Amino acid sequence: MRDYESGSVTVGVVGVGAMGRGIAQVSATGGMQVRLFDQMDGAAEKGRALIVQQLDRLVEKGRMTAEDAAAAGGRLQVVASLAEMADADLVVEAVIEDLAVKRRVFAELEKAVRPDALLASNTSSIRIATIAADCARKDRVAGLHFFNPVPLMKLVEVIAAPDTSAEALQALSVLGKRMGRVPVVVQDGPGFLVNLGGRAFTTEALRLASEGVADPADIDTVMRSACGFRMGPFELMDLTGIDVNYPVSQIIYGGFYHDRRLATSPLHQAMMEAGRLGRKTGQGFYDYGGEAPVPAMRTGRCMAPDMSAAPAPRIALAEPDRTLGELLVAAGAEVAADDGQMPIAAAPFGEDCTAMAARLGLDHRRLVAIDLTGAGRGCLTVMQAPGGDIACRDALVARLRGHAEHVVAINDSPGFIAQRILLMIANLGCEMAQLGIATPEDIDRAMTLGLNYPQGPLQIADAIGGRRALDGLAVIQAITGDDRYRPSLWLRRRGLLDLPMATPDSGPAAG
Repeated sequence: MRDYESGSVTVGVVGVGAMGRGIAQVSATGGMQVRLFDQMDGAAEKGRALIVQQLDRLVEKGRMTAEDAAAAGGRLQVVASLAEMADADLVVEAVIEDLAVKRRVFAELEKAVRPDALLASNTSSIRIATIAADCARKDRVAGLHFFNPVPLMKLVEVIAAPDTSAEALQALSVLGKRMGRVPVVVQDGPGFLVNLGGRAFTTEALRLASEGVADPADIDTVMRSACGFRMGPFELMDLTGIDVNYPVSQIIYGGFYHDRRLATSPLHQAMMEAGRLGRKTGQGFYDYGGEAPVPAMRTGRCMAPDMSAAPAPRIALAEPDRTLGELLVAAGAEVAADDGQMPIAAAPFGEDCTAMAARLGLDHRRLVAIDLTGAGRGCLTVMQAPGGDIACRDALVARLRGHAEHVVAINDSPGFIAQRILLMIANLGCEMAQLGIATPEDIDRAMTLGLNYPQGPLQIADAIGGRRALDGLAVIQAITGDDRYRPSLWLRRRGLLDLPMATPDSGPAAG
């Protein structure tokens, strides 16, 4: 096997758009010679100039020495045809997401490169096996999926098609590290790992908005403030573009034979058809016409709390709850037996106010549910059943005012906002582990590096508690009657046995 780790390596890049330029840049800064080709006249030369400009900016920012930048720029060579890739050890295809175009590129590359050269596609949505179907040497063909912007995003998915050799995967992992990336080996399939795993965050948020639980802006606030995500799901969709995330969602949903857990919402399609594509069009879930984004959509129709309301002096608990009781006492309330008039507080997990009131025989008008998921971060979510007494809710919120920077009021929802989205992220991560898409460790690593999640999905499941996560999903599934909340077998088995989600089994049967 060649010395890919420290030996002389030449990388070819076909397609010098934003992704191709990024791949070429990290290859050159990794000490490798780079051949740049683009079928559009002048595109490769322009791409090389842009890469050099980017290297110069790194020098200006003190992130690279002038000598290193000059050396990296000197490794970039524009070639006029694919035939000039003959000496390449690896060629990465980064052309448009068109199967016919990609197959044509690979057919020409097979004629041009050495028999031992590696061929990789940067596709984000097309199966590698499909791209390689007509190749004579399928064992050397794999995916090398980078993330935009490539120089800043440290993850690279090394995609293993059924015919890809172990030697090719090992070599690509070594080359990925040499490019300064963190390689994660992923099995070929719809959405690979990150694009598949990312569906839960956005599609469940869309479901909540479509159900009228809350406005997109409030959902974003909860996921940022209560859960530590850098961006809310609607902010993220606006950034990537509805014309990107909606088609990808459909491809993945179809690729997994319409598994309800991967279904998006009609609201997603409506945004696509209306041309409200996000930042690129100036309008999406937010309006970008001013100095700062402004919420552009109302779906929750929930009256905001009256922050001038008098704090409730005495509050009853719907059922014993030490954490909730301590929070109320710390806020200055007296936790007392129900007198038929005071607010009744609850902190359900997975359940909504309606189901809880019916189960416990409570006065649903005075019942106020509080999601404690973000209590430690200064964010609380409150909800009531239909017909709830707003005055009871506002009196309770006023009591908690000093303990939360953000209080978000929503309509009745099993699992509030944070619980539902976190449970769906955890469940999908467990399903990816069950399917063997990657190791549990690599699933968590990929999702934190590729999407900037505060924790990986299996780590989220462990933080919730396996049995608690299983029970929460079961409750939501029972209330909604929707197979969308069907627990993964990985989650079910480990939850019932009190085993960690993020650690592979040591026994003979991993499933």
